[in-house]
Amino acid sequence: MSIGFRVLPVERRVSAELVSQYRDLPVANVSDAMNRMFAGGAALRPMHGGGILAGPAVTVKARPGDNLMLHRALDIAQPGDVVVVDAGGDLTNALIGELMVAHAESRGLAGIVIFGAIRDVAAIRAGTFPVFAAGVTHRGPYKDGPGEVNVPIAIDGMVIHPGDLIVGDDDGLLSVGIDEAQAIYEKASAKHAAETAQMEKIRRGENPRAWVVETLKRLGCEGV
Repeated sequence: MSIGFRVLPVERRVSAELVSQYRDLPVANVSDAMNRMFAGGAALRPMHGGGILAGPAVTVKARPGDNLMLHRALDIAQPGDVVVVDAGGDLTNALIGELMVAHAESRGLAGIVIFGAIRDVAAIRAGTFPVFAAGVTHRGPYKDGPGEVNVPIAIDGMVIHPGDLIVGDDDGLLSVGIDEAQAIYEKASAKHAAETAQMEKIRRGENPRAWVVETLKRLGCEGV
């Protein structure tokens, strides 16, 4: 097996039940539950018309501008998977367009993440199939390789292992490790419940921010 040019299986996947539970949580709450230390980077933005991204990762490490291994990943990914591509953030060539997105959607995948560029953005934006990318260009890809499928990758410092949970919404993208996913869900769910209760207080005209004055006093702020 050649390092840098290989296709590996996904050994473990986050459970479908947990994926479903995460769909009800804002990514911001998940991020808070991870102490705001991890993110896919501000450059990765949703390119589709709306829809929550959640599913286990099928990872691709691609040579910038080349989508040969991405094609293979789309063919071997299971329904519900998210194909995540580290293309180095290069925006010179688009790695996917309307046809590849249609193929992924027809196979029942949960979404595609490209740390790189896409094209046919008008058609993608008109749909609800989740696509996250760092940019747009009309220039198409090469298909020569090398590349790797289902190896650890990193996007802007966020490490993603095959099978890790990928979640994304309008605020951005996040990866949650398989072994931490249940504990992170419980913390994020509690955070979401607390914020929902706080919003209800605001709508009733109450002020749920008494802690601000207490914090200022503790820090020695004058005039409070």
